[in-house]
Amino acid sequence: MLKLSGKSVYKGIVMGPVVVFKNSDHQVKRKKIENAELEIERVETALEAAKEQLQKLYDKAVKEVGEASAAIFEVHQMMLEDEDYLDSIHNSIRTEMINAEYAVAVTGDNFSAMFANMDDDYMKARAADIKDISNRLVQNLEGKDGLDLSTMEAAIIVADDLSPSETVQMDKDKILAFVTVHGSTNSHTAILARMMNIPALIGVPVNLEEIQSGMEAVVDGFTGEVIFEPSVDLCSQTKIRIQEEKEKLELLNTLKGKENVTLGGKKINIYANIGSVGDVGYVLENDAGGIGLFRSEFLYLGKSDFPTEEEQFRAYRQVVQMMAGKKVIIRTLDIGADKQVEYFNLGKEDNPALGYRAIRICLKQPDIFKTQLRALFRAAVYGNLSIMYPMITSTEEVRQIYEIVNEVKEELDKEQIPYKLPEQGIMIETPAAVMISDELAEIVDFFSIGTNDLTQYTLAIDRQNEKLDDFYNPHHKAILKMIQMVVDNAHKYGKWAGICGELGADPELTKKFIRMGVDELSVAPSMILKLRKQIREMAD
Repeated sequence: MLKLSGKSVYKGIVMGPVVVFKNSDHQVKRKKIENAELEIERVETALEAAKEQLQKLYDKAVKEVGEASAAIFEVHQMMLEDEDYLDSIHNSIRTEMINAEYAVAVTGDNFSAMFANMDDDYMKARAADIKDISNRLVQNLEGKDGLDLSTMEAAIIVADDLSPSETVQMDKDKILAFVTVHGSTNSHTAILARMMNIPALIGVPVNLEEIQSGMEAVVDGFTGEVIFEPSVDLCSQTKIRIQEEKEKLELLNTLKGKENVTLGGKKINIYANIGSVGDVGYVLENDAGGIGLFRSEFLYLGKSDFPTEEEQFRAYRQVVQMMAGKKVIIRTLDIGADKQVEYFNLGKEDNPALGYRAIRICLKQPDIFKTQLRALFRAAVYGNLSIMYPMITSTEEVRQIYEIVNEVKEELDKEQIPYKLPEQGIMIETPAAVMISDELAEIVDFFSIGTNDLTQYTLAIDRQNEKLDDFYNPHHKAILKMIQMVVDNAHKYGKWAGICGELGADPELTKKFIRMGVDELSVAPSMILKLRKQIREMAD
């Protein structure tokens, strides 16, 4: 029995056979060539083949996980056209007179290492993408077809890391869990695991040479452990736990279609937080009343350039159509702070959490903002769409937003493009917004309280600084008093107020939030039915 620990990116427990995916890299031999231009022609042929392959993967991913999640394959196609990447390959061939396979492999290793050494977690995760496209090119140059991953049996996938190309080719119904040596919470594997509700561990120190496909294993997403060749006793205990989790899920499923209402008759809306179109299936599966937070910045994070109006429009339209009349609240882009995007050219800041981010970027660079607003207004025609603006600190900012909104409306009218002006609300996530929430309530349609940033800014504690964990207290009286103030001011002007931060899913505070008069809680989809159960058992 071998027990190893890692970081859990989705909780749950499963037991089953292992399928080990060894690193698809293999030793590419260096060969001397006579004709450099002939080798470069081979690279161009392999490139065209790779683009066709990626287009097929994109088409498959769109059907299975939606356009936004499939966009990674568009990114891969763009990477294949990157001048620096291609110039490096061509230069290696011409100056060293080496074969195309070796030039591609070395360039892939160099670029991947460059991304892996970056400070930003998102950019680090792109190292796997570089390796993926380079391996694809080498495979094409060698005339190999690659693995057929669609025929695998139900299993726990164990790998060094998994590329988007590998995960999208798998039959999703056959994946019991993911266990990887590397990867990050932003990796495609982690995102896929959360979307599919399957246990996943990253950062597990597995020696892939010692683990064999067919071995039995237990993956415990609650403890962050994987146990290979479990004992008979552990297998028995695991079967009991799996059955208990199944019964809990079945019990929760009986609450589908039921109201979120206390025994005393108080009602509250429970919505879901999502980051991509692909997450909508999970929202529907868990019977959320709507989407309280669609993080639109994920449409920007997976790109090497700004997403076009059409790309955004298609994603927003798809979400509202899938939600079939249920409310969908889309937050305008919240880039900056811990979500850096290179092509925004934001520059380095000493304190990015207090810097150039979110609505500040939109007001300073209105062309970016207008593109998103145009897409949102057009998508609003197809369903129940609302917009909320993040990081608001003043009524002046809201009025500036409305000026830009009017400009967008005039443009669409002039172009005779159908649109609808959605309900417009704001995020309350700064102490400034709390203190003037009475004034803000007069000019917006609703409030959504972002408790993560509100706690950070109120307590003057960087929520990503592990050294301050003992001081970070989201239950602080100041936070709860602020929430009460915001709710009271919203209701004073006939507006509704919800919570979309992590605190909304905190079961210790659910009863308090209902007593405060909070109208809506927006949480991770997996928490919907759990909160509904708790609310329906409350006396008041």
